[in-house]
Amino acid sequence: MTQSIVVAVDESGADAERLEELSLQLREELLGTDAEDVARLVEGEAPPGTRALDVAAAGALVVTVASTVGSIASVVEVVRRWLTRAGGDGRTVEMTIGANHLKLSGGPREEQARLIEAFLQAAGQPPV
Repeated sequence: MTQSIVVAVDESGADAERLEELSLQLREELLGTDAEDVARLVEGEAPPGTRALDVAAAGALVVTVASTVGSIASVVEVVRRWLTRAGGDGRTVEMTIGANHLKLSGGPREEQARLIEAFLQAAGQPPV
């Protein structure tokens, strides 16, 4: 069984093109995990006369992994390291699994560890 994680990148003052660039950088790193797939998030159908790429959500990816806490933790760790390397430039990443959300930024490592632990615990629970 697999699990989908929506990973959305944001950066203060960034336009859609910049967000797309950042998400593609993060995608390359996520492909190094045991993820089954890392694809751009597409919202809705393309309007007539446009391509499907035009409706991709800027800066958002869908990561498909095995439904194990270890696989999800691997994705979260890659995202955390990627953000850490970015420094304090106003960059954030929000990860969503079902109703569970985790928003990480360049905040203190202890606070991030606490948030990550709560997210992984919730992700490991069977859906209600």
